Amino acid sequence: MKIRYKFAIAMLAVAGIVGPPAFAAQNKGDKVAAQPAGAAAKPQLPGGASALSETHGDWTVNCQVTGTNKVCSLSHQQFNKQSGQRLLAIELTTKTGQDASGTLALPFGLALANGVALEIDDKKLDGTLQFNTCQAVGCLVPVTFDADTTPLLQNATTLKIDAIAADTMQPISFTISLNGFGSALARTADLSAD
Repeated sequence: MKIRYKFAIAMLAVAGIVGPPAFAAQNKGDKVAAQPAGAAAKPQLPGGASALSETHGDWTVNCQVTGTNKVCSLSHQQFNKQSGQRLLAIELTTKTGQDASGTLALPFGLALANGVALEIDDKKLDGTLQFNTCQAVGCLVPVTFDADTTPLLQNATTLKIDAIAADTMQPISFTISLNGFGSALARTADLSAD
């Protein structure tokens, strides 16, 4: 299994790692304006909502409709219990449910030149992922899971990120729960369909 690298910093703006998603929803009683003849159909979410957020185990599915665009993603975040600061986040998009791509945001203080390696339930994936940049949200690693890797994620319990601490040059690992990943991936693909 190989992880393909994809430099897609634009995913951050689209998918919400940079900022919180909007959670406005349309009321059942709201009227929907009729589309003029020949106009492009506005994307729809269930119940005519303009945004939605669902929890699937330890993962969240977010969708938002803005104008004629619908953007859906699945994400997982971890926070420091004492300070409330985000430690890491991963956000992915998928159209088919067979593959996924997005961005991993890791904390500052890592040896960026060393990149990161991934393990699924202690099975190391081939290759090293390189950091793209660091921003206020942390240091960003573009990631793409292909159709061979995604089923492993759906049937596993953890995704481990192995990195090197910059100050000590010692290994450091982060563990992401995959509880709910499979259903979140399928739901994101379903909601992303036009």
